[in-house]
Amino acid sequence: MAKIFIDGREGTTGLKIYERFANRSDIEIMQIDEDKRKDPVEKAKMINASDFTFLCLPDAASIESASLCTNPKTRIIDASTAHRTNPAWAYGFPELDKSFREKIITSNRVAVPGCYASGSNAILYPLVKSGIMPRDYPVVIHAVSGYSGGGKKAIQNYEAEGRNKDLDSPRMYALTQSHKHLPEIKAMSNLEYDPIFSPYICDYIQGMCVTVGLHTRLLSKKVTVKDVHEMFAAHYDGTNFLQVAPVMGEGVLTDNYIPSNTMAGKNTMQVFVYGNDDRIMVTTRFDNLGKGASGAAVQCLNIMMGIDETTGLEK
Repeated sequence: MAKIFIDGREGTTGLKIYERFANRSDIEIMQIDEDKRKDPVEKAKMINASDFTFLCLPDAASIESASLCTNPKTRIIDASTAHRTNPAWAYGFPELDKSFREKIITSNRVAVPGCYASGSNAILYPLVKSGIMPRDYPVVIHAVSGYSGGGKKAIQNYEAEGRNKDLDSPRMYALTQSHKHLPEIKAMSNLEYDPIFSPYICDYIQGMCVTVGLHTRLLSKKVTVKDVHEMFAAHYDGTNFLQVAPVMGEGVLTDNYIPSNTMAGKNTMQVFVYGNDDRIMVTTRFDNLGKGASGAAVQCLNIMMGIDETTGLEK
């Protein structure tokens, strides 16, 4: 039985990871006393006594907790931004490429992708790898997310009585183009330049859509919507949690709309390819608390344990 410690279980991601272990008999959750959960000495004991430790903390705290690990057998899964572009850490998105999965299997240090980065890299990595998109393409990413993506404070603000009326409408943010997910998007998708990133937080609790538009005249080779769709279908063929919808999303769209909340509670990410042969659109739809956070972390754990990666996760 694997011993699991969740450092930061009180946060949104930590709580969701804990909930996903509710019916599992193959793990033991290690509990730290409430009054000692920020005590580095006690945390070090828990981390080094565990088989796997999840870090669900702000970046600085994650770096500190990782440094407390001296047991070479303890394997760390970090849900923060701190280690995502560190080449010594595996990047926890096994579907992107066989090499990503292999590194997760063998590594003692895995960095779980950010939610926006997951949706973006699922689009951009295959486009660049396939040679369809040049590395210097002027990428623009549009994204919408439920308010749970903002963590505890955002959830409290959105669910408070007498809240600010501004919260009734979608709100664009990351206005300085310095969002924390941009470095990992650029690095993992092998882009030469940072993308323009335009995210919105909206008045629903969870679910996310990320969209990248393609001007075919700027691509490395001439392609149609059908060509791009076939590329994505081949790239994600055989994966458990990446589902490429039929062209134009037949059977999965809602009255020719792509709502953002339909994957809430699931770990599947859907990929839609649509538009026309001049301007092709690619959208990913998933749960920002699932494949975009806790679900991805548990999937990485399952892979590291050598068991079915879908264990405890709903498709």
